[in-house]
Amino acid sequence: MARPAGVKGTRPLPRSLRPEPVPLVRFAASQELIEAIALWQGWLTGERRASPHTIAAYGRDLAGFLDFLVAHRSGVPGLAMLAALEPADFRAFLARLARDDAARGTTARKLSVLRGFFRFLSKRKIVANGALSAVKTPKLGRAVPKALTESEAKAALDRVVLLDTRPWMARRDLAILMLLYGCGLRIAEALSLTRGAAPETGGMLRIVGKGNKARLVPVLPAVVDAVRDYLAVCPIDLKSDDPLFVGARGRVLNPRQVQATMTKLRRALGLPEHATPHALRHSFATHLLAGGGDLRAIQELLGHASLSTTQRYTAMDPARLLAVYDRAHPRARD
Repeated sequence: MARPAGVKGTRPLPRSLRPEPVPLVRFAASQELIEAIALWQGWLTGERRASPHTIAAYGRDLAGFLDFLVAHRSGVPGLAMLAALEPADFRAFLARLARDDAARGTTARKLSVLRGFFRFLSKRKIVANGALSAVKTPKLGRAVPKALTESEAKAALDRVVLLDTRPWMARRDLAILMLLYGCGLRIAEALSLTRGAAPETGGMLRIVGKGNKARLVPVLPAVVDAVRDYLAVCPIDLKSDDPLFVGARGRVLNPRQVQATMTKLRRALGLPEHATPHALRHSFATHLLAGGGDLRAIQELLGHASLSTTQRYTAMDPARLLAVYDRAHPRARD
């Protein structure tokens, strides 16, 4: 196979690093509607750079709506049926979700997928239907990210090396958790690192996150030490483009294995149920903010597209508010 012009050393990605295929989703729809859905999914992949998991999730939400229409409208959904839908049809779908005890967040997500799909159809002049604009999205509570306390995070990092009797895997797990807590990475971002990109020195680490957006994060000396210790005992000869974190067979580590490690830590240390790998990322942001970190700087470090997402971390418990008040207000020192 010829190499693309201008790219040196290009070769097919190892199987462990190839993107996962989009799982097939069954759509109860006419052939013309199925073709329109395929165009939409292609747009999500090419233009929006959505991950296979995101596309599959959107597909399941759309398939659920089409299944509802089969019974609600007594027929196989097609483009003509979509064009004829009225606000009452979408409200009937919401009523069905309510009867099925769907959470508000689930309902809001499904509506968002439908809005996006109908916008796509309209822009491509496939179907024009503005009925969804008359349907309100359920109001959601402002979810506050659940972080670990500083002592809980430290206990987890100290204990993780004792969970596995194989030293190299124990060091690997510590290095991963250090990247989550010390750099604020998502699991997928940490596991997507290659051997050549391993942070073996201080400075900045380039991370490609959601939406294929790149950002730079500083690497603490403790994180560097953890990665070096892992590589020093790793028995697998990792090439530059191999995944940095691998399992016993040398393949890229599955996120479920990291989640299982945190489950063991919860049981061993009596940590709260929200002590998950992602909670370490929440802890990174929460502890930075509590230490006086700038909100916009934390936004950049986390790779949030919107500041409003980062502002969720400003929700503080009463005890912390009193502590800040005691330190900062002049009359509190009287």
